[in-house]
Amino acid sequence: MNYNFELLQFYIYKKVIKKNQRDRILEDCERLKMPVDKYVLVKGICTETAQLPALGEFFNMPYAQMDMFEPDDELLHKFNFKVLKRLKIVPINIDRNGVLLVAVGRPLDFNGISLLATVYTGKMDFVLVPPSQIDRLLDSKAAVISTAAALASLQKAKDDEILEAAQGPDIAALPTNNDVINAPAVQLVDSIIKEAIPFRASDIHIEPYEKVVRVRYRIDGDLSERASFPIESFPSICARIKIMSNMNIAERRIPQDGRISMNISGSEYDFRVSSLPTIYGEKFVIRILDKNSFNFSRADLGFFPEENLIIDKILAQPHGVILLTGPTGCGKSTTLYSFLKELNKPDLNIITVEDPVEYSMHGINQTQVNVKADMTFASALRSILRQDPDVIMIGEIRDEETAQIAIRAAITGHLVFSTLHTNDAPGAVTRLIDMGTSDYLVADALVAVIAQRLVKRLCPVCKKKFVTKQREMDVLKITEPVSIYRPAPNGCQFCNNTGYKGRVGVHEIMFLNEELRESVSKNVDMSTFRDKALEQGMITLWESCRKYVLNGLTSMDELALLATE
Repeated sequence: MNYNFELLQFYIYKKVIKKNQRDRILEDCERLKMPVDKYVLVKGICTETAQLPALGEFFNMPYAQMDMFEPDDELLHKFNFKVLKRLKIVPINIDRNGVLLVAVGRPLDFNGISLLATVYTGKMDFVLVPPSQIDRLLDSKAAVISTAAALASLQKAKDDEILEAAQGPDIAALPTNNDVINAPAVQLVDSIIKEAIPFRASDIHIEPYEKVVRVRYRIDGDLSERASFPIESFPSICARIKIMSNMNIAERRIPQDGRISMNISGSEYDFRVSSLPTIYGEKFVIRILDKNSFNFSRADLGFFPEENLIIDKILAQPHGVILLTGPTGCGKSTTLYSFLKELNKPDLNIITVEDPVEYSMHGINQTQVNVKADMTFASALRSILRQDPDVIMIGEIRDEETAQIAIRAAITGHLVFSTLHTNDAPGAVTRLIDMGTSDYLVADALVAVIAQRLVKRLCPVCKKKFVTKQREMDVLKITEPVSIYRPAPNGCQFCNNTGYKGRVGVHEIMFLNEELRESVSKNVDMSTFRDKALEQGMITLWESCRKYVLNGLTSMDELALLATE
């Protein structure tokens, strides 16, 4: 039996791949000696989640997401995490009948089963899960242990210094700001950074106070405290972060910016580091950027099928300005990158100017703003226009000069993508006009505006179903009771006891037709223009979120937050 050929045939049957892709994939797999299921992931042909049902059916195994299980920590700690990760297996728990449930990522790898058999001789049942989810679980468990050990080591080092100082005035002095970096500090900083990855944190906050230093992670938009350690340890921690990010160690009076690049569990990460002097020392915020994680589809970003029809029309435009709007951290750049990824073809010259470049994309020319070298958005945009571009992406329209150059670039035959900070899609028109751009130029150049927000996904493990009462029916504008979901009061292990896991985008898409362009050129007031856009079929952010509530993806609380904006 040719495993690769049989699996490819099954993938065609399950519509994971197209029939015309089979021979090329098979040839590549044989040349690279790589299994098909791994090859389609590496090449981005499909995602782990998309191929999981097909693999489960092919191997006649039950399948699930790793988040659906709560592994027994006592059982898990009987094994070496590195070995489990290499073999892609996780022992989950032993039921009342003595059956061990095991999550596996590689159904044909019998080495993992042999390893488990050395520890457990009873009956075992297996469930297929995505291998990357096994890695994430084991990484999170290992990171928690590592951080706890680093904190204990740091505390012990400080205790030893105090004991030495107590033995006599000439033995040792308490730590000062000039302390040399010690091993516990190195271990703690590395652990804090590495632990943030499996917890899906977007930012790490390290904040000094009078007696302690607090570490917080921003997960799914909310800050949660992770650890704290004595303030006496902070000078060495501070110096370690500055050395890693190429900051000036001696400078403590002014804010600084730096960057760290690290390979964590085989993936490349960039960390943007910002320091800010406070009364108790310098606060650090570290933004996490995964160089390899950018593989989003429109469905992953939260676009509904009917919205995708409009997006197809927008991206098919030969020229014009396409804007994404919303507050900082709402995923505007990620959505822009996904659009550029779709347009990225050999016959197009795509150039970006960003501050900073967040994701590196092959085939796209990416430029970074450098204010010290007088490389602003406006000056970079002028140079870009001499580079024969077809598509231009400007990280943000911040001033009148950038806005006018972007508009004129669109009018002269370029497709321009950019972002603005406005509350809704119609507000972008007013903002451009307020920046000094003539209303007739905006009407001529603007193709579409997409307003975006992120709402929290309910945890699929612990979310609770309930039937709507009259109050919820009134809010949702429905006449008959339906079943929707709310977060569990105390959450569960896999949502960090929050009731939510992950976020998804909701969108307000305004595609400018002739009637809307005429309204823009007449400079109608904001309220009238918004009403006109709604008449032309624009779906609001609230309506988009309402669909997610009715689909059981998010909660009424998230819908209420959108309504209060």
